[in-house]
Amino acid sequence: MSKQPVSSPVIIENVTRGTVIADRAEVARSLFARGRGLMGRAALPAGYGLILVPESSIHMFFMRIPIDVLFVDRRHRVIGMREALPPWHPFAGVAPWRGYYVIELPVGAIRASRTEAGDELRVTPDL
Repeated sequence: MSKQPVSSPVIIENVTRGTVIADRAEVARSLFARGRGLMGRAALPAGYGLILVPESSIHMFFMRIPIDVLFVDRRHRVIGMREALPPWHPFAGVAPWRGYYVIELPVGAIRASRTEAGDELRVTPDL
């Protein structure tokens, strides 16, 4: 019987500020995984993040909790952000030709990492 490989957690760093945004992130690449996102979750642990790639917008339908959201371009620059986006909020995002991925985070993660529009991020391992 072969064992499934254990993947390392994804780390999201704010290079501009020298802070860690998430140290236990996951990546959602498939259409199904991106569409499901964080629906059904009752809480998010500190240090968690979900990267939706490729993606430039999200919705909050069927969400149970508010989240912080970062919209990021292909150069890994933050081009938009929403703090404490409430459940059931309609669409939020950036122009599809500008955005490359979205990071969904626990409320307070943006403020704690001092992230601002224009900051450069690093995702390890790289997307």
